[in-house]
This record gives sequence, C-alpha cells and structure tokens, in this order.
Amino acid sequence: QVQLVESGGGSVQPGGSLRLSCAAPGSIFRASVKGWYRQAPGKERELVAALTPAATTTYADSVKGRFTISRDNAKNTVYLQMTNLKPEDTAVYYCKLRVISGNDYWGQGTQVTVSS
Repeated sequence: QVQLVESGGGSVQPGGSLRLSCAAPGSIFRASVKGWYRQAPGKERELVAALTPAATTTYADSVKGRFTISRDNAKNTVYLQMTNLKPEDTAVYYCKLRVISGNDYWGQGTQVTVSS
C-alpha cells in the first residue's frame, strides 16, 4: 500500500510562514504529478499548487506570489512553502501524487490554522 507522509502543519499568525512536506515512495515519486490541495470547513477540496515531472508549476490565484511548490528528488519529498499566510488559508492541506497509470495517492492531511 502506497503511503504519503505529510508534516509541517500548525498554527501561525497572519503574515507568518509554514513549510509543508510530503514524503512518498521512491518508486512513484519522480514520474508523478505532485499536487497540494486544501479543504476548509464546509468547502470543497481545492487545488492549491501542482508540479509536473517537467517542473511546470500551477497555482491557485488566491496563493500566487505567496506559496511555492518544490521537490527534492533525492529525498522523494514535495514541499509547499507558504508565506504571508492569511486567515482564509486555514484548512486541512493534502498532498497528492498522480502516477502514470492515472492512480492518485493522497497524504493523510495536515491542519494549517492562521489566526491572531
């Protein structure tokens, strides 16, 4: 069973920063499309950022200029660096890897709370 292990969530004040990490098995990491999603209470899960094997990135308009998705192939880990956090960024954040076969693998989710 494929497991993605997330870490790095927590509580910060508005304007603060956090870095989320998602470690995946090496067998699926490099060729996969990597994404970070979030789900706030009462809302649908939404794409925050994505990174293709060719290093093309996509960001939700609401996080452009504040969030950065990156990867470390040696560590089989994808990151989401979040800066200038706002209360509306509060959500459970999930990483997802989509492999060549089309299967999706999800992390367990990590809570991010932005509050003064």
